[in-house]
Amino acid sequence: MNADVLTALRSRPPAGRVLDALAGRDDVWVVGGAVRDALLGRAWRNDLDLVVEGDAAALAGALGEVVAVHEAFGTAEAVVDGLPVGVARARTETYPAPGALPVVVPGELAGDLARRDFTVNAIAVGMDGALRGAAGWEDDLAAGRLRVLHEGSFLDDPTRLWRAARYAARLGFALEEETERLARAAVAGGALTTVSGARLGGELLLALAEPDPAAALAAAFELGLLPEGAHPRRAVVRDALALLPADGDAGLLALAATAGGVGAGRLRAWLDDLAVPARERDVVVAAAGGADALAAKLAAAGGVPSAIAAAARGRTAEEVALAGAVGGGEADAPGSPGRAGSPGVGGSAAAARAWLSELRHVSLDITGDDLLEAGVAPGPEVGERLRRALAARLDGTAPDRQAQLAAALAS
Repeated sequence: MNADVLTALRSRPPAGRVLDALAGRDDVWVVGGAVRDALLGRAWRNDLDLVVEGDAAALAGALGEVVAVHEAFGTAEAVVDGLPVGVARARTETYPAPGALPVVVPGELAGDLARRDFTVNAIAVGMDGALRGAAGWEDDLAAGRLRVLHEGSFLDDPTRLWRAARYAARLGFALEEETERLARAAVAGGALTTVSGARLGGELLLALAEPDPAAALAAAFELGLLPEGAHPRRAVVRDALALLPADGDAGLLALAATAGGVGAGRLRAWLDDLAVPARERDVVVAAAGGADALAAKLAAAGGVPSAIAAAARGRTAEEVALAGAVGGGEADAPGSPGRAGSPGVGGSAAAARAWLSELRHVSLDITGDDLLEAGVAPGPEVGERLRRALAARLDGTAPDRQAQLAAALAS
């Protein structure tokens, strides 16, 4: 099994080149998620973490292009043929206060592994293929358990609560009984208030970037990490994701669906407290608070393309997809949803699909200059006539330039 870890890590050529450069060294180990995933037979994420009993910045520079050095923590980041490589000096940590950033002291590998979050992440493989890890890691990995390394883990670093949710969702692991008790006790005791909102917001954004963000949010809900009124709606998220186009954000959609019962004001305040960027915050708040009303408007459009466009125009893809999911209502009326000129299919889901897949991309073959040349006076009337022409184009009565111009100029 030991040799298989290095073989699995070599499956990505840049990682193989890193390992070749480290061959024969007995002071460097690959640690963390890549080792864990290799042992599980899973595809590991696109980064590599190293621990060295020595100068991290010097090792990073010897491996590739150094992109960051954090002297206070004894860490450095390099890029090797596109592969992010994190290098950390083996260290021990102490926390001067709950939630505070740690004070770091250089140490040895054993102490470095003991400071980590969960046993299944406290695993290292040396360049000879030998595995080392925190006590109990093998049993926990085999059982699919997340276990903290000491009882003060969540108090020292409350961001580990969010990491527990992320790893539980990503790996399909369950929290070990005592670990779950410690997590709930930390939340109930106000541990989250001892760390900055920005650090918690960073963990939230990482959760939203998970392969299954809805599962990560469901795990966070179970631990009490979400605001009052939030609740997992896995079926709604599933249906919304089926409607979401490639340019949409699955994580923001999942959060909006989960936070539908929070209320716009409280949701905005929570996201602001977590320093979530304004664009992402606004997408979530708009979708969470507006999906139900938009669903009603989409359903009321009756499958008419121009009416669907009037309801959906200016809304984000996440809001339209969520509205389609919460409204549902695929009807059996004849027609092909999402095709301009077709009577379409009733229901908010079909209307959302029509808008997201096709109608939002429909444009005119004429411009305002064409209307000015035809004698329309400059001003708001130009825009109104173009909207009239676009509605005709969407409904199939103005398929070409001539018909669109006629629709725009009609009195």
